[in-house]
Amino acid sequence: MTDTTPPRTLVIKSTSGTDRPEAANQALTVAAAAVAAGVEVSLWLTGEAAWFGVPGRAADLELDHAAPAADLLEAVLTAGTVTVCTQCAARRGITEDGVLPGVRVAGAAVFVEESLRPGAQALVY
Repeated sequence: MTDTTPPRTLVIKSTSGTDRPEAANQALTVAAAAVAAGVEVSLWLTGEAAWFGVPGRAADLELDHAAPAADLLEAVLTAGTVTVCTQCAARRGITEDGVLPGVRVAGAAVFVEESLRPGAQALVY
C-alpha cells in the first residue's frame, strides 16, 4: 500500500529582529532544528527580521545561551527556503540584489500559498 499523505512542511514567519532577540532567536532555532530533522522548512523574515536576510546582519543578534543567529540562518539556507517579505524589504530599502545568496524576496500571496498547502503547519514568532 502506498502512503498518499502529503509530506509535512513547516512555514515559519519571524516578525522580530534585534528589537525582540528571544523571539527572533526562537524562530531561527525552530527552523534550524526542523531542517536538521529532515522537515521541509520555509522561513519568512518579516518586519525587523527582514534585516537578517542582508549579509552580516544576523550576526547583530546576540543572545546569551543561544546558538549564533548567523549559524542558525546558514543551517536553514542549506536545506530550506528563506524569504524576505517584499513590503518589509521595500520599507527598509532592501533590494533583491542586497540579500544573502539563496534568500528570495516574495510577498503575501506566496506566504498564503505555502501556508495552505496540504500538510503545512504555519508558526509565527
